[in-house]
Amino acid sequence: MPSLSADHAEEFLARHPHIDSIDLLISDLNGVMRGKRIPCGKLAQVCQSGVNLPASVFALDINGHTIEATGLGLAIGDSDRVCRPLAGSLMPSPWLRGGRQAQLLMTMVEPDETPFFADPRQVLRRQLERLRERGLTPVAAVEMEFYLLDRERTPEGLIQPPCSPRNGERATQSQLYSIGELDEYADFLDDVHRAAECQGLPLDTTLKECAPGQFEITLSHCNDVLKACDSAVLLKRLIKGVALNHGFEATFMAKPYGLEAGNGTHVHLSLLDDGGRNVFAAENADPLGSETLHRAIAGLLELMPASMAICAPNLNSFRRFQPGLYVPMTPTWGFDNRSVALRIPSGDNAARRIEHRVAGADVNPYLLLAVLLAGIDYGIDRQLEPPAPVEGNAYEQFEPTLTNSWQQALDLLEASEPLKAALGSNFIHVFLANRRAERELAMQTVSRLEYDWYLRHV
Repeated sequence: MPSLSADHAEEFLARHPHIDSIDLLISDLNGVMRGKRIPCGKLAQVCQSGVNLPASVFALDINGHTIEATGLGLAIGDSDRVCRPLAGSLMPSPWLRGGRQAQLLMTMVEPDETPFFADPRQVLRRQLERLRERGLTPVAAVEMEFYLLDRERTPEGLIQPPCSPRNGERATQSQLYSIGELDEYADFLDDVHRAAECQGLPLDTTLKECAPGQFEITLSHCNDVLKACDSAVLLKRLIKGVALNHGFEATFMAKPYGLEAGNGTHVHLSLLDDGGRNVFAAENADPLGSETLHRAIAGLLELMPASMAICAPNLNSFRRFQPGLYVPMTPTWGFDNRSVALRIPSGDNAARRIEHRVAGADVNPYLLLAVLLAGIDYGIDRQLEPPAPVEGNAYEQFEPTLTNSWQQALDLLEASEPLKAALGSNFIHVFLANRRAERELAMQTVSRLEYDWYLRHV
């Protein structure tokens, strides 16, 4: 995506004279938005010269601490890099400060303007270039699940679902696909949709998910995968902001409640050739799809174990992988089957696609799409063949083989030569150092459960 021009910035400010400041945003390894806030008068300078941020923004853990083992902190003098504003991303933030705020996405570059290797958006860009060399353009649609929470905790200090804005009652039931519950939260959801429309985010469907206070919002499919991921990270920010305005909190934490469904990020992927034809669709309309589809599936399955560190990036991520809650626990695939890791949805042959169902909602969308495209490219390049598709309940037919260990997931990623080649060994070093440092810190914390179980009894 080209950089924002000063002319477009000037036109934007003329159309929105009430906006007085702009958030300059960049996604860190966790998908947390970092950056700076500037007054509108500085926007032309940012368009011309960019804005400096330290390279260590990609060394930050979830608490905002610089992980020195990444090599991006004091080892390089905590030096700056230039971040360039992205054309098409300057939009109002209508839920902030009475509509006087706007936002602008950035990406980091080296002094010679080449992509900065540790920027997740640039990692994804590298994968897109590899597929473009094959004459292929990915099309992606992202589905994200989230919980609304009451800002007031229980007497025990735990989270709880919010009280309905309509009847004041606290939800206790699943009510999957309930239109009534969409009606109860209609004001919140309407504000989400209005803000998304204002920002040009292509929302598709909204549904009530399978736990109290849980919802899913789907973004429309897009043949610009970088833009699709931009939309995903911005939608997360938007939902959280609008929720606060309505007196709720919104969380994309993978497993907020131990006994309820987790939050997932499902990605629908297809590939177009230079003529715009979906290469996953069989030329003879065979419902089994094309040979390219099968090779893509095989590559995704083979690299899935090593991709777990990206799909499940933190301690809480692995709580989501439990039996019976529609979370894949084995590299499997099948047609219109929600018990597998890779689902091939039913529908028109021309729309044949893969739905990847493994990642949590806490995933960084740029990194998720990067590993998925790497898997697809790997399968096509090596002409791999997948096993037979699963029919029936995959949970009853296969023992779990995807790791539920954070440590093992990181070790598997480190040992994966295909993912090192795809994502870059220097990026893998930064990612692993960051995640391992956070894991070490998490292991130093004794949980409430451990006190309850062991304090008096061992």
